[in-house]
Amino acid sequence: MATFQRTRDALLLALDDDSIEEEFLMLFNLHTSKNPNFPYHDVEKFDLDLIDPAECKAEFRVEKNDLPLLCNALRIPETIECRQGSICDGMEGLCMLLRRLAYPCRYSEMISRFPRPVPVLSMITTTVMDYVYQQHYHRISHWNRFLLDPRKLEQYAMAVSQKDSALDNCFGFIDGTVRPICRPGEKQRIIYNGHKRVHALKYQSVVVPSGMIAVMHGPFEGKRHDAGMLHESGLYDLLEQHAFSTTGQQMCLYGDPAYPLRVHLQGPFKHANLTANEHAFNRSMSAVRTSVEWIFGDIINYFKFLDFKKNLKLQLSAVGKYYLVAAILRNALTCLYPNETSKFFDVEPPTLDEYFS
Repeated sequence: MATFQRTRDALLLALDDDSIEEEFLMLFNLHTSKNPNFPYHDVEKFDLDLIDPAECKAEFRVEKNDLPLLCNALRIPETIECRQGSICDGMEGLCMLLRRLAYPCRYSEMISRFPRPVPVLSMITTTVMDYVYQQHYHRISHWNRFLLDPRKLEQYAMAVSQKDSALDNCFGFIDGTVRPICRPGEKQRIIYNGHKRVHALKYQSVVVPSGMIAVMHGPFEGKRHDAGMLHESGLYDLLEQHAFSTTGQQMCLYGDPAYPLRVHLQGPFKHANLTANEHAFNRSMSAVRTSVEWIFGDIINYFKFLDFKKNLKLQLSAVGKYYLVAAILRNALTCLYPNETSKFFDVEPPTLDEYFS
């Protein structure tokens, strides 16, 4: 199938040979593409076997031998087909998405690895991202019965209590994160976060000692308070239904002072005159609560594209979906390579097959 550029070149040759009228030149100039033409025909086709393992880890954040495992766990189809008809191998499409998220880059910079036109690279990457979101978002948006069954809750609570924490029934930690984005052209106040002084989207995450993001809700408007996110997400209703040990003990999450105090949701003492015991409680829980910040850091460190706010533009790309898909991929990487949180609490994360089963 002839490309648009080849067709234009053929018409110019026909004009030079007087095969067509000179009036065509006016139409030719009127319909000249404003996008730069990046050469991709001379680049070798994508072949994972030819990529050096070190380059693979640097570009895709995954060891070369583990990419097929990740592709199978995510159930990426053998062939990716875009709406306009572009076709791509499933492994190549997954690598495009990983490369896009790994570091801020233009699609034109990806041509040396994936020899395709820039619009096609964009469509394939978006198609794969949509597929991962549609197939696996429920694993972090709902109460994950594998990660959060009563026996696992007891295991998590024991790991937390062994770190000299004051609570013996705390199985995880809840917090909100602010992700800066490019300032939009309209309705700026809705997503402006006055505390951080940035235009942003917010997400609410629950992290467990195995280093996994058990639940994530969002995106919310940047101005939304953490307590408001808790109410809108319906998370506390899920805690009242499911947060119990095998013996029926009520289990809880621990959050910062922004969250209300409930049976299944604990926080630090926050009145003015704290007693010595209350100070000790706050210190012991603060030491273990920082683990949730480590997970937020992991997502951004592994997928630095999310930290380049100038390219995160509402109404031009699926900005909110990027972070959710990155969280799913971060969980997948934790299954492959235990992170600092799982090492700190000495709790093994699940395998890829277990998590994506």
